[in-house]
Amino acid sequence: MQSRSTAARIPRQEPEHRTDGRRELPAADRAPARVPGPTRPGLTGPGPTRPGPTGRDRGEPGWPPMSRRRAVLFGGTFAVYLLVLAGVLLNTDLVDLDWSVRLLRPYERWPSLEPVLNAWVVVGQRGPSAIAAFAWLLWRARRLGRLRPLLVMGVALLLLNVTVGAVKIITGRLGPHYAQYVGSPELFSGGTIFPSGHTANAVVTWGVLAYLAVRWRRTGAVIAAATACSIGLTTVYLGTHWVSDVLAGWAAGLLVLLSLPLLEPLLSVAEQRLHRRFAR
Repeated sequence: MQSRSTAARIPRQEPEHRTDGRRELPAADRAPARVPGPTRPGLTGPGPTRPGPTGRDRGEPGWPPMSRRRAVLFGGTFAVYLLVLAGVLLNTDLVDLDWSVRLLRPYERWPSLEPVLNAWVVVGQRGPSAIAAFAWLLWRARRLGRLRPLLVMGVALLLLNVTVGAVKIITGRLGPHYAQYVGSPELFSGGTIFPSGHTANAVVTWGVLAYLAVRWRRTGAVIAAATACSIGLTTVYLGTHWVSDVLAGWAAGLLVLLSLPLLEPLLSVAEQRLHRRFAR
């Protein structure tokens, strides 16, 4: 029989931890895992490490998901764009509608509107509208101390010119005043009328201003939509565009606006790099 003093010398056994049926030493007896990391001055071993930066922490551009509502709107707008393009290329009833309005000659039926609408259509021209927009955006950029307003407008107009310009060159459509054959879609004749650049530019320019006016975005969106619609109809009244040109212009401009949220990460990176470069 063991004495009480002998029993006191017997060390207690720590319980064994098991993981998937394998024996594992207690946590106190396990050596800490070596994690490579930067060394501190004067120390031979690695110092404490921190989790590596994510792509957002490093400032790398991400690709934000498109909401279901925006995706449906984008898909519907793109489908309308393709349908209008196909309607013109295949010489469908849409071209008959173009010619019906062309032969109606609205500017001759309602001549009193022509002076006012000749001045109003300038609001949709790329030069004057861009100058006015960039003047306000420059003031806003200086007030905020950020380049984002200017970058958003610049990228939007660049995207618009590339996408709309490519379709203009491919279709080569002539405008109503230069049409040669009644009932013809006037395609591949060296024109640059489809889609309407006036209309698409009005959608993008005034739509971007509404997009950047965070506090007044809804009001700005209504004003931008009314402006773009009236500019498109004005070009039809003046006979400078076919109805299908305007429909395609509305769709092309809206597609650019719907793409802007996806480009925000790239714009953020560009803004940071420009700030670092000019801060030197």
